[in-house]
Amino acid sequence: MNKHTLLENYIRSHPAEVGKVVDYTPGTDLLYRFDFTAANTELSAEDIEDTSRFSAWITTKLKENNCSYGIGGYMEHRTIYARSAHFNTEDEPRRLHLGVDIWAGAGTPVYAPMSGYVHSFQDNNNHGDYGPTIILQHDVDGLELYSLYGHLSRKDLVVLHTGDSIEKGQQIGTFGNQDENGHWPPHLHFQLMFDMEDLTGDYPGVAKFSEKEKWLKNIPDPNLILRFPNTE
Repeated sequence: MNKHTLLENYIRSHPAEVGKVVDYTPGTDLLYRFDFTAANTELSAEDIEDTSRFSAWITTKLKENNCSYGIGGYMEHRTIYARSAHFNTEDEPRRLHLGVDIWAGAGTPVYAPMSGYVHSFQDNNNHGDYGPTIILQHDVDGLELYSLYGHLSRKDLVVLHTGDSIEKGQQIGTFGNQDENGHWPPHLHFQLMFDMEDLTGDYPGVAKFSEKEKWLKNIPDPNLILRFPNTE
């Protein structure tokens, strides 16, 4: 049985062991699914490059649709990364988004959905990068699982130590503002990995589209944890 199936089976049979990542209430809070592929013709390149304009567009969409959070992005082939040279590798630009983004206002609380400990953390302070990032390690019935939280506030890193024990439901951070979160509209990049590949404080969240099958093997669908309803 592969790791994806083991994780899915565990979560299905132990629902009480998995908690929230944000304060989302099923049946009460509405979710807006953002599409940042080439199919989105509402956003111009100028809108995306100007973080304040991009943020205003996100906020307007959520307000117009009475949504508490915007979501989306797992294995999405995005065009928005052209805004940052950080993703423009020479042979093929990185455009494949590996996690799920949760869009809401700066200061939105972020929680650990499972018990574990702090694997690593750092401020990935490049334009378009994660900014403040926390990575937790979890033991899922003998299966090693890591969860990554990107675009947080810098103050969230001050009190952390590698190896700190983290309880399910414990608040670990907040959504950072655009001046500290890698210059993005406020949101959380949430991602799961089976193998950290000896990396600390960082793990790719955007990759080459041609390598999608490789990344799928190590990065399960974050919605196994989030359990957000389909908003298509």
